[in-house]
Amino acid sequence: METFPRAGFRRRLGSYVYDFLLSIAVYMFAGAIAFVVFGLLFVQGVIDNQGYEHAIDLKNNSFFYESIITGWGLFWVGFFFVFFWAKSGQTIGMRAWRLRVQNLDGSKITKKTGVKRLFFTLMGLGNLIVIFDRKNKLSLQDRFSDTEVVVLSLEANKARSGEIK
Repeated sequence: METFPRAGFRRRLGSYVYDFLLSIAVYMFAGAIAFVVFGLLFVQGVIDNQGYEHAIDLKNNSFFYESIITGWGLFWVGFFFVFFWAKSGQTIGMRAWRLRVQNLDGSKITKKTGVKRLFFTLMGLGNLIVIFDRKNKLSLQDRFSDTEVVVLSLEANKARSGEIK
């Protein structure tokens, strides 16, 4: 098995920017679907309007409905990361920056490890530790999930992109 060097902060940051933009798109798409369903339930009277004329007013003034719709969007953002990490070790942003997340032995991570890693990512802030840990180049999420992010060679990255078709 070929070994690769661990990724430093700058490369992780580049990948983070790409994936952050994709995360916003996933969140917005999931939110649009949730709000369409919520709006239909509101119009059909399945959801009590609580004196509000418009569904958006009910959503904005209800902690319960706001939490459900926000949680739905965040679930799909989390699913995006865990799915790609477990499937190939790379999100779209990671592929662009030739990064791969893997177990310390070089194997693919499981979905369970992906969820654990996602929890300790802290919305990307876990990567800041890499700035201070220049020797090991391990982020907070790497440490708590026993994973690492490595920089692939051009050839290895191209070979991996052929895997996901």
